[in-house]
Amino acid sequence: MLKVGCPVGDASSYVRVIKTEKKGSDVNLATHMLFDGFRKEYDCAVVISRDSDLLEPIRVVRQELGLAVGLLSPGKKLSLALLPHVDFVKRIRRGVLDASQFPDELVDSAGKFRKPASW
Repeated sequence: MLKVGCPVGDASSYVRVIKTEKKGSDVNLATHMLFDGFRKEYDCAVVISRDSDLLEPIRVVRQELGLAVGLLSPGKKLSLALLPHVDFVKRIRRGVLDASQFPDELVDSAGKFRKPASW
């Protein structure tokens, strides 16, 4: 596990969180985007990422498979490396993002749990 800064609200402040994502998530995303593209299981892939490591799979999907790729951004910053290689860019509006969050309290088989108040 790794403690990292996570943007809060308009990204002008940060909180420390434990980052639990596994290495290889971008590789997994790229693999499925390519595999599904080769099987023609979509007409348009939509990527929510700023990771320029996805440039080559995006390029292959567009140029070799002839499928569209769009980029969604939950923030103001975009990957300048990805921009020339996607068919469209759409920013996720702040209100839509806020309305898409889980409630402050959730329940699972172990009981109730809450996100930190600072979030």
